[in-house]
Amino acid sequence: MSDSTAARAVALRALHRPGDPLVLPNVWDAGSARAVVDAGFPAVATGSAAVADSHGYADGERIPPGEMFAAVTRIARAVAVPVTADVERGYGLRPDELVARLLDAGAVGLNLEDSDPRTGVLIDAEEQADLLAGVRAAAEDAGVAVVVNARTDVFLRPGEEPADRLAEAIRRARRYLAAGADCVYPILLADPTQLRSFVQAVAAPVNVLARPDGPGRTAVAALGVARISYGSGLYAATRAHTARLLAAVAAGEPRGGRSGTLLPWSLSS
Repeated sequence: MSDSTAARAVALRALHRPGDPLVLPNVWDAGSARAVVDAGFPAVATGSAAVADSHGYADGERIPPGEMFAAVTRIARAVAVPVTADVERGYGLRPDELVARLLDAGAVGLNLEDSDPRTGVLIDAEEQADLLAGVRAAAEDAGVAVVVNARTDVFLRPGEEPADRLAEAIRRARRYLAAGADCVYPILLADPTQLRSFVQAVAAPVNVLARPDGPGRTAVAALGVARISYGSGLYAATRAHTARLLAAVAAGEPRGGRSGTLLPWSLSS
């Protein structure tokens, strides 16, 4: 693997600073990746749901891995900053094959989640730790310190006591870090008190999902978070805005209706 690939991995890892979080508005294609970089963000992250939907597939590893990695390749080719890819739970690939395809695509980081993408059932923590350890070993063999973001889906499960979910999330996060993860991602954890406890307990970079009902960026930074992801939020907002523009086109409104966006033509001309 080239020195530049290894250098991008080092650069991505260095951007994970507790208290000064790396902000990642997740992208789905080369155009959205360029827009993120043009806006001044120092790294690009893909979102699996956004990539899948933009290719006509549902989330949950319904997209063939070849199409997912082809999308990552186009994204990485379009930008000069480090790229990290959301690869769900790895599409059933062996760790060495997963890392090889990731690096061949030009990405130097990846997300791996600990629930079955199709059923939502949590994977046994030791089984997930084995997967993470295999990815770490494969990255070391390739000579690239791939940034591994280990997502735990404990907070996606309804009906459990908040304290029990927090304890289980901490247990899993610690195990995943011991297995070789660089960052842990308790997706949907938003309560500031619980988030502070989680950050303090794991003593490692923590990723959170930006949520309308969660603490803002300044508050999250004060809690010691090192990374903020937007998931499919940017893609969903873009799709919604496009739908409004299309409705305006269908209604013959040359300026895009209420949005006031100037369209490149007028149906009334």
